[in-house]
Amino acid sequence: MKSQNLAYKYALIAIFFWSTVATAFKIALTYLNPITLVFFASISSMLILLCIIILKRQLKDVISYIINNWKLVLLLALINPFLYYLVLFQAYDALPAQEAQVINYTWALMLTFLSVIFLKQKLTINDIVAGIICYFGVLIIATKGEPFSLNFSNLNGVFLALFSTVLWSMYWIINTKNKVEPIIGVFSNFIISVPIIGLYGYFTGTLQEVTEIKGIFAAIYVGFFEMGVTFLFWLNAMKHAESTSKIANLIFISPFLSLIFIHFLLGEEIYYSTLFGLITIILGLIIQQLKNKFY
Repeated sequence: MKSQNLAYKYALIAIFFWSTVATAFKIALTYLNPITLVFFASISSMLILLCIIILKRQLKDVISYIINNWKLVLLLALINPFLYYLVLFQAYDALPAQEAQVINYTWALMLTFLSVIFLKQKLTINDIVAGIICYFGVLIIATKGEPFSLNFSNLNGVFLALFSTVLWSMYWIINTKNKVEPIIGVFSNFIISVPIIGLYGYFTGTLQEVTEIKGIFAAIYVGFFEMGVTFLFWLNAMKHAESTSKIANLIFISPFLSLIFIHFLLGEEIYYSTLFGLITIILGLIIQQLKNKFY
């Protein structure tokens, strides 16, 4: 198979699984609270990544990386998976799945703005226009189609969803100078983060006893396909791609496909405001991507 065709194959597999996770989050949260979901999903992700690390005979590399970079690993582990997924799952707990997943989709724009502050990158006119358009789309979604009323259906949930984009962006900004192989870096995060999540849940009394096996299965699914193997499919797609931009643009399929799963599996009525807000956000992100053609 040609390299670009193989890249498309890997990318579409990754996009399919990522499109199902918003639905999986909501299903899991009917049985588990956010911290319990983070805990069990992180364990399942850690185990699948451990199997891959063992097969690749990279366990010594992981140990060496953690010992030599323990401060960086600890910081990254605190952000992802601990804080990022805890905040994200709290957002999903507070909002309809369709709203939480679309708002979270603005992380790419947040990454640009925070890169200006922390990486001293230049802000272009396209970035500013994209920001206005994208966050107007968020306003449309958050007010259910009445952006000028400023009557938010759930302000706390919207804040959590937006804050999750800050955490995710900070994770990637900190990672910019980290030269370790991605799977080693991600696996190291989980090794450090799992006991921290467990201790946090225990001492705060928020780690609940699981009585429904469906909750565990949903958490395992989230761990496998949001945090674990899907990430590897995407890395392989980028590795084999002759044109990374063509692969990257496929990600715009994901939120629309996700809405289909949310509607048919969760039974959520998809609001016109969600669709209009999503289209607005994607328009803004496309404008942002065009900046290299003009500047």
